[in-house]
Amino acid sequence: MKQSLQLTTSLKTTMTPQLRMALKVLQCTSIELSNEIQAHVDSNPMLEFESDYSNEPSSDLTDFSAPEETSSGETQEQWEKDIPEQLSVDSGWDDHYSNATATSSSSSDFDPLLNQTADTSLQSHLSEQLDLCGFSETDRMIADYIVDSLDLNGWLADLPENLIAAINDNESLEDDVELDEFVAVLHRIQQLEPAGIAATDLKECLLLQLRASPDNELKPLALQLVEYMMPLLVGHEFNKLKKRLRCDDETLNSVIRLIQTLDPHPGLQYNNALIEYVTPEVIVTQAEEGWNVQINPEVAPKLTINREYANLVERGVNTDQNKYLRQNLQDAQWFIKSIENRFDTLFNVANTIVIKQADFFENGPQFMRPMILADVAKALDLHESTISRATTGKYMMTPQGIFELKYFFSSHVSSENGDTSSTAIKAIIKQLVDKEPPQKPLSDAKLVKLLADEGVDVARRTVAKYREALGIPSSSQRKRLK
Repeated sequence: MKQSLQLTTSLKTTMTPQLRMALKVLQCTSIELSNEIQAHVDSNPMLEFESDYSNEPSSDLTDFSAPEETSSGETQEQWEKDIPEQLSVDSGWDDHYSNATATSSSSSDFDPLLNQTADTSLQSHLSEQLDLCGFSETDRMIADYIVDSLDLNGWLADLPENLIAAINDNESLEDDVELDEFVAVLHRIQQLEPAGIAATDLKECLLLQLRASPDNELKPLALQLVEYMMPLLVGHEFNKLKKRLRCDDETLNSVIRLIQTLDPHPGLQYNNALIEYVTPEVIVTQAEEGWNVQINPEVAPKLTINREYANLVERGVNTDQNKYLRQNLQDAQWFIKSIENRFDTLFNVANTIVIKQADFFENGPQFMRPMILADVAKALDLHESTISRATTGKYMMTPQGIFELKYFFSSHVSSENGDTSSTAIKAIIKQLVDKEPPQKPLSDAKLVKLLADEGVDVARRTVAKYREALGIPSSSQRKRLK
């Protein structure tokens, strides 16, 4: 085959660095955006937060913040002038600044029992109590093994036989640990705080808490119910429970309420898993002529170009320093533009949602209209993928509550009154369940009939699917005495 060179022309789409940056910024959540902005400010000398700029103002920049004031109303500069140049060797901070103790607790007021740190783990909390139990060396080793084997719920995560085998593998032990010795230490640990700790199952956890609770006339019945009649309670067989306990409806209801106050997971209060808080990026408020949509200023930081470094960029000077500054200046301008485009797109999408879902904002979730990404994309002349990026992980604060923007998109179900949103059907189901009599909860078949009366024709399996999605148990599990 003869080799040759040919010149051809073709059209293809390429993603420029600017477009990549814009898409990345658009799909960031508020927390991710904050981290992304901070990373760019730290790495790019041309970028800075607008409020941090403290040089003389120029004609094309906004006003700058006044000097920071201290708690007493003095400016930072005045406060620094008041600092004495020399301090005596034996002097302390409080000798010169009496306000220093205003924001901190005195050492004499510190009580280690009342100032428990919030990040105390379950194991360290139990270990502090074990130090006061007077265990022998062997018993303390058994106790440490037990405490270390507790899961996040505070339950024993392994079988006693396996823990005993692990303890006996320790070469420092002279004699093997027997089952009765292990059980004796386990029972002592179960008397520690929080109540219900080191239980092997749910029944034992509840029994430990009941036995540690103050005595009253309901406690014996609650102990009897938990120990011997839990299957009847789970199955809501209240007539059999009343017959077994020989009590009336009011007493049985009081006993059940007492059991419901117990904590089946006593160790979770010491689980310091990171809690992620939702910061709404869009705020919707009611105005005289409709609804007002605005971007939350807390998640829209104002970035600007550092003028000192920007003035160092000399056009036509081909030096390494100038190339570096010019490239960073261009990157900074692209990044600021990407953030502006992000919030512009987010505002337009949110405003379109508010217009299309006006009935929801006026009357609640049961009036949600069916809407898909294509509806908003068509209204804004954007691609569906852009709408998806702009609504994923973004939240809107409304008079009805805080919702993810994705919440307003739902499939439709045909009905006599036209298409109905699946979100509206879920809201109607929840409303019906909330109003049902506790002695006779509504079955799925009954919910189908009630929805039909509202003009919504859905199958029973659809109702069951929506009910489970709402976290609502079945009718037999919802049954109550009153």
